[in-house]
Amino acid sequence: MNTPLTNKNAMPVVTIDGPSGTGKGTIAQIMADGLGWHLLDSGALYRLLALSAISHHIDLNDINSVTALARALDVEFRPGDNINADIFLDGKEVSAQIRTEEMGNNASIVAVIPSVREALFERQLAFRQPPGLIADGRDMGTVIFPDADLKIYLTASAKKRAERRHKQLKEKGLSVNIADLSREIAERDERDASRTVAPLKPADDAIVIDTSEMTVDEVMQQVNHLLHVNNIKHPD
Repeated sequence: MNTPLTNKNAMPVVTIDGPSGTGKGTIAQIMADGLGWHLLDSGALYRLLALSAISHHIDLNDINSVTALARALDVEFRPGDNINADIFLDGKEVSAQIRTEEMGNNASIVAVIPSVREALFERQLAFRQPPGLIADGRDMGTVIFPDADLKIYLTASAKKRAERRHKQLKEKGLSVNIADLSREIAERDERDASRTVAPLKPADDAIVIDTSEMTVDEVMQQVNHLLHVNNIKHPD
């Protein structure tokens, strides 16, 4: 995989990495909205790829076919009615479909394929546009944007993450067993952390924040302080 050249004069980037359930998606969206910057939800790309494979009746472990899909993935992010973007696959709005726990697990399966990550590498780099980018994912600070102006890594206990996800699903009217949810989260963590390509881990220069016992407002207080000391602000 090619590594982008470090260029501190390039368009500014803040990376938010970490496992699911730590609040990184919410924090990234609030930051992008507050700064007026673009948002890259890299996890959505892998979820979209998994959905596309299933829609085309392709086995998620069929490396060649899944990689070919990744190269030709027809994806569009459009501003929504709230802070969340509307996500389109092959011209069809699929925001809700890719946010299920099942699709998250499927995304974790295709994300371990090196050729898939290579195929999506340049696509992720292309999100780096004026006035700046908030990049949310698992390897944003370690692989995709190693020259980011600020790298944040959010973590939380597996128990707390399962509780949060259980609450989210209940609010959507979905029934899920919290024990099953905890097991799935643990399995996904193990798969993401042990993969040979871009394993889930903080960048050496990332600021780690444990959100287990923190509210969104409390996390944002720390994040806003980091933005301030790094002179990252809304363009005038």
